[in-house]
Amino acid sequence: MILKTAFCVISITIGFCASVAHSKSLAGSYLAGSNAAMRGDYVAASKYFAETLLLDPQNQYIKYNAMLSNLSMGDVRTATNYAKEITSNSNNNQLADLLIFADHIKNERYGLAHKILKRNEENYTELLFGLLNGWTELGRGKMSSVLKTFDKMKSNSTLRLFGQYHKALALAAVGDFETADKILSGNANGSLRLTRGSLIAHAQIMAELSKEKEALELIDNMALKGQDKELDILRQKIQNGSSTYNYVTFAKQGIAEVLFTLAFALNGSENDQTSLLYGRLAQNLRPNNAETILLTSELLRDQKQFDLAIENYEKIQKDNGLYLSAEIGRVETLIAADEPDLAIDALKKLSVDYKDSTRVLMSLGDAYRGQKKFTLARSAYDKTQSLIGKPNSSHWFLFYSLGICNERLGNWPRAEMNFRKALDLSPNQPLILNYLGYSLVEKNKNLQEARDMIEKAVAARPNSGFIIDSLGWSLFTLGNFEDAIHPMERAVELMPDDPIVNDHLGDVYWKVGRKREARFQWKRAISFDPEEKELIRIRKKLDIGLDKVQAEEKKK
Repeated sequence: MILKTAFCVISITIGFCASVAHSKSLAGSYLAGSNAAMRGDYVAASKYFAETLLLDPQNQYIKYNAMLSNLSMGDVRTATNYAKEITSNSNNNQLADLLIFADHIKNERYGLAHKILKRNEENYTELLFGLLNGWTELGRGKMSSVLKTFDKMKSNSTLRLFGQYHKALALAAVGDFETADKILSGNANGSLRLTRGSLIAHAQIMAELSKEKEALELIDNMALKGQDKELDILRQKIQNGSSTYNYVTFAKQGIAEVLFTLAFALNGSENDQTSLLYGRLAQNLRPNNAETILLTSELLRDQKQFDLAIENYEKIQKDNGLYLSAEIGRVETLIAADEPDLAIDALKKLSVDYKDSTRVLMSLGDAYRGQKKFTLARSAYDKTQSLIGKPNSSHWFLFYSLGICNERLGNWPRAEMNFRKALDLSPNQPLILNYLGYSLVEKNKNLQEARDMIEKAVAARPNSGFIIDSLGWSLFTLGNFEDAIHPMERAVELMPDDPIVNDHLGDVYWKVGRKREARFQWKRAISFDPEEKELIRIRKKLDIGLDKVQAEEKKK
């Protein structure tokens, strides 16, 4: 799904204007802010742009970037103040207007919000304008206009999908559950459920219509039992007849849902900055909505703003059904921030409170495995296996991870059993095919089967450097040295800084008589900090050559 950005500019970087250059301190603050903005360090950028504005308070370019930085870091109040200053000097800044619009919505000034929207009807995308306008009309008490607005959104499938989904939510907000249910149930083209929240809304609507059986089937078909506490709680409420519709009940929540829906739709695309801005505005309107907090936290983590992400994850309280998801997200952020010990400590505490959670145990195993603590990782994975019952296709990664641990711990028979079990569960999974195939090559076992596995993995992931390295290495091990050249060179092209891949290419070059190039690759491999065992072997190859090293190894 491709959406045009609603903003005229989404990059924080701006051109250096003449008014900035009149002072060294001014230029320094500006350049520091621009540099921080380019790194995505919103806190530092906000600080430096604020300092710059003290020296050049009328500079609209810097003011815009200060607004953008503050919004990205979650300080919506300060960002809104900048927006008001910007619009007082210009009538053509869509982002500033959107901030002021959201401020009016937050304070339920729907008439003023409507005026800002009308002013931007030609500036905002048809999707953004239509959805915001529909809910603003609800806030103004004009239900007939609400329905007309959402129904007008039909010039393409994306507009129609979003328009009808929000029409259903608006109808549910005023108590017309029957029509809302019909819309959300969809037609021959499928249902209108866009997010996890839309599933919750539809299940609650069904329960209001005494369609408890259908509501329970909806939840059971869309979620794994025990993996989503909030859905488990909703299921229990529907079963005992205590469920009530509360997903979106008034216009402010509807506007927040619009912004969240758009942020969710843009997540993972090239518009992650825009996605974050929508998410921040949605969170400001609905501060306790856990799904929005999770989304904005994930976006911050992906942008390597680890401190902001952790701070945001911590806003979800223990009594929330998505608390565990928030804690797992926080743990993943700690690992990404190179704080594995803090991550493992957090997972240990979670494993006490969630003793039967396979999700916690898997995360603990993954954290230990990332630190090469394979015995502890295997223990966590073994506990996970004891809890899952009969494995299904979704459990392939568990057995794959167990296989890695056992292989690293020197227990190849058990490792091979784990890998083959993972392959039974997911026969075309390239990670399993590659790891098992490469391990067989390294052990000089079932070489043709290993090559077939690796070729299948390459077909699935043609741009994966480590998988293509496996293909080249299998050809090398089979003695097909000339055939191994191209895949090994391709692997180095994809992973130029990997010591193992460069070492392998050196071995291939040596076997085809390109000994000067072989020594060059081995020296490159050393420069990329290989493990001690590999480092010793590479140095020996540089000293006496690959053939003599292999001859010595055969004697052992």
